[in-house]
Amino acid sequence: MLSVLRNRTYRRLFTAQVVALVGTGLATVALALLAYDFAGDRASTVLGTALAIKMIAYVTIAPVVGALAHRVPRRALLVSTDLTRAGVALSLPFVSALWQVYVLVFLLQAASAAFTPTFQATIPEVLPDERDYTRALSMSRLAYDGESLFSPVLAAALLTLIPYDWLFATTAAGFVASAVLVVSAALPTPKPVERGGSAAKATSGTRLFWATPRLRALIALDLAVAAAGSVVLVHTVVLVRDHLQRPATAVPLALGAYGTGSVLAALLLPRLLRHRTDRTVMLPAAFALPVALAAVVAVGAARPDVWSWPLLLAAWTAIGAACSLVLTPAGRLMRRSTSDADLPAAFAAQFSLSHACWLLTYPLAGWLGAAAGLPVTTTVLAVLALGAAGCALVIWPARDPSRLRHVHPDLPAGHPHLVDAAPCADGWQHDHHYVIDGHHHSWPRGTRVGI
Repeated sequence: MLSVLRNRTYRRLFTAQVVALVGTGLATVALALLAYDFAGDRASTVLGTALAIKMIAYVTIAPVVGALAHRVPRRALLVSTDLTRAGVALSLPFVSALWQVYVLVFLLQAASAAFTPTFQATIPEVLPDERDYTRALSMSRLAYDGESLFSPVLAAALLTLIPYDWLFATTAAGFVASAVLVVSAALPTPKPVERGGSAAKATSGTRLFWATPRLRALIALDLAVAAAGSVVLVHTVVLVRDHLQRPATAVPLALGAYGTGSVLAALLLPRLLRHRTDRTVMLPAAFALPVALAAVVAVGAARPDVWSWPLLLAAWTAIGAACSLVLTPAGRLMRRSTSDADLPAAFAAQFSLSHACWLLTYPLAGWLGAAAGLPVTTTVLAVLALGAAGCALVIWPARDPSRLRHVHPDLPAGHPHLVDAAPCADGWQHDHHYVIDGHHHSWPRGTRVGI
């Protein structure tokens, strides 16, 4: 897996991703503690609102950036968003009211909504070989998961030396370092996009998802992940501090358990995907999420006991592993289902649609948790995760080949796309690697359903 780091450009981009993620992880811990300072045992409501604002920024801004990214030099876009995030992070320790927290969270995540899909669309251009790209996806997942493990441990250590608001300064340092590394990398020139105006480009990725069965299933899987992940990110601080009566340093340790599961799954995936399909890895992992949430219900419903803390750590580890097994192969599905020119718009659409799922689950976890309690909230989200996994099972055909036989009824004889096609009753028939694009506007009939 580490062989992809021999590519100098990818190595610098990966390092930029890692240092920015570490800073972001420290900010996540600091934001949870900031919310607890503002709201005490109602911190889950504050966090749910702040994270919902984050998702609003992702859902509304990412598609626009995907449509306009080809007009802005990629390096300039990545660096400017990194520097914007650094400035916002430096401002967070000075807030004195909740509305200021919400405004700064929106600005921070708006910059992230511009950065992340642009960064994701760059990697397959840097590593065009599919095996290398699969390794890069696992490396990227490992970076996210390693951050989930390392950042909380680092935060726990730093919290013994400094106030939590100083953690925001490390976030800013990570974003500045990321910008420096992006400047030093030789980025490829994006391939031209042949579609029409910006409004059409802003919705082209979403149309592609709607027309491709495996990508529709991916959004259902994203909803299952969001249902489980929102319980972890919204309720950890209240579970640990109030229900289990543990100190502030236990909050990053609990989040670290979630990261441990993710890391282990990311390390396993490259070998696993050599012998199994994306579908047979992602679907079972999605069905494991509601099972793990049942353990969280048990922790929240029972009086704290000697088994409560180990069970919570085990549940967080299992959720982290299952989320990683669902999310890591998503880039492979995207690349398989999208033409090169449409990759930026597709990644932007996936970024937006997946975070729309979190926009639903974050406030549900926060507000319902404050009104009805953790056991009821976790049960509702477990049912939602189970339903989403079931939808993905139905939507994603069990037989899902890349090459599909199909007919073009509307292309004239001699069209360049028909060079290997044969005439048939309805037009011209051939088979090839099938994606939704300018010549293929819908999925061929007879390939939609299968379990």
